[in-house]
Amino acid sequence: MVEIAQVFNNNSALVNLGDHRQAIVKGKGIAFRRTKGNQIDSSKVEKIFYLNTKTAQENLYFLIKDIPIDIVTTTYEIIDYAIKKFDYNVLDYAYITLGDHIFGSYQRILSHTYQESLIPDMSNQYPVEYLISHHALDIIYKNLDIKFPESETKSIALHFINAKGAESQKSDLKEDTTKGINQIVKSILNANKIFRIDANSNYFDRFMIHLQYLAGRLNDSDEDDKEFSENLEREMKNSYPESFKIAKEIYDSLQSQLSVELDSNELLYFIIHIQRLIQEKSN
Repeated sequence: MVEIAQVFNNNSALVNLGDHRQAIVKGKGIAFRRTKGNQIDSSKVEKIFYLNTKTAQENLYFLIKDIPIDIVTTTYEIIDYAIKKFDYNVLDYAYITLGDHIFGSYQRILSHTYQESLIPDMSNQYPVEYLISHHALDIIYKNLDIKFPESETKSIALHFINAKGAESQKSDLKEDTTKGINQIVKSILNANKIFRIDANSNYFDRFMIHLQYLAGRLNDSDEDDKEFSENLEREMKNSYPESFKIAKEIYDSLQSQLSVELDSNELLYFIIHIQRLIQEKSN
């Protein structure tokens, strides 16, 4: 028996496991007529997603503020599959970025405004991530009863590519480095008249979360993908010229001012974040 910390719906809840540990549990009717402090019969638990760190718990609360719990638990199930099937290490912030992406695509499909991603196919360079993303589409269909386009595998794979790493990296983040990153980025955003306002607050906050973990990925460039990265850079420049210009300025400034080397995937993510903030239409 475990104690409920928060009921999400009849089929899912947040539970306390003792020693300040928490987990999300799923099961048919598992939380029906239950409230905070009640016990859940562990024999009814069909899936359990452990929140092993304080950051993981904070990210959950960040997600459930504006994303439906069924999409949140679907996100956790996808990442749990990657961890168990491929022993794939992801940083905690992947839950936020992937959950946000799935929710956005879900809304656009329902409103008939979905457009296929311009991200090129990278399956030859990242076969494991693409295997994960293909299975993710099955999980989404099973849990949410909606069929995502096959092109979504590219976008979902990118979230895993960008968030790959050992959790121990977070403890190595230097506060001054993180502050330096934020100062450089915010200075460039301000110069381009991009500010945090109510209309873009969610996208702005997610960009800041991405930057929070960036210090753990500095000097992590892959020379083997240089030619591929140059082609990708050209394609994104043609598709999103304004977003590319701002993102490239951020990318180059961080490298020069902090004397570090960034992976080319960071530039792609900067473009995506900037594009969301300024809502630039693709060429």
